[in-house]
Amino acid sequence: MVGSIAFQGELGAYGHQACADARPDYTTLPCLTFHDTMAAVRDGAADLAMVAVENSIYGRVADVHQLLPESGLHIVAEAFVRVHVNLLGVKGARLDQVREAHGHPVILPQCSHFLRTHAIKGMTSSDNARAAREIAERGDPSHAALASEMAARIYDLDVLARHIEDRPDNTTRFLIMARDIDLTRRSAEMMTSFLFRVRNIPAALYKAMGGFATNNVNMLKLESYMVDGSFTATQFFAEIEGHPEDANVARALEELRYFTSYLNILGTYPADPARR
Repeated sequence: MVGSIAFQGELGAYGHQACADARPDYTTLPCLTFHDTMAAVRDGAADLAMVAVENSIYGRVADVHQLLPESGLHIVAEAFVRVHVNLLGVKGARLDQVREAHGHPVILPQCSHFLRTHAIKGMTSSDNARAAREIAERGDPSHAALASEMAARIYDLDVLARHIEDRPDNTTRFLIMARDIDLTRRSAEMMTSFLFRVRNIPAALYKAMGGFATNNVNMLKLESYMVDGSFTATQFFAEIEGHPEDANVARALEELRYFTSYLNILGTYPADPARR
């Protein structure tokens, strides 16, 4: 039976595009916020959650990194989406008529050069696909949306300018999350994500990280979080190359456990080919 996958945003959002690319057979469930997206999986309304975590230009999605530690979900896959920004207008509109372009605060600076060149004022919207829907409802050729071509098809808008992003490598990374963890090795190249808290001893973090260096384990990400509002209690989110059953990874994690008071494997999953 085909499952369902939740994403943040309205139909036509980049999260929707990620779902269509990575899980084309799944039915999609739009959610208002990232919290709602994860809750949909926890509560059984969806089988998977497609969650944006970082963009090659904008950087990390802060809201998601705060939600990950307490989500109760596990990472089962990653997906990379090439973000093509398009200027969408009502049917029959021309580029020279557009005075305002509506988009999410993250997407506006990603096409700032185009907007300045055409004297178009960027306007903030809570969601790019929502901006597209509202432009269609407004019916004003002087207003346009910054969104995907999928959104143009869904809301019957014209693409007034295609691929207007400033950088040719604009890419967003998504995590696919589920209620249950899958620790099976599903690819030759695996990624492992985990949370940990270091013990309250001098140089604990330095010593904890030493095991990854001496065992030749490549750590790709290390993010810190304050725990319960305390300035002295810190939790870390880390991502490494490899699987917990790899001999070098197993040794590094064993050494990490010695210096930590808490260790939680969030998921081990195939490295997406786009990572290379």
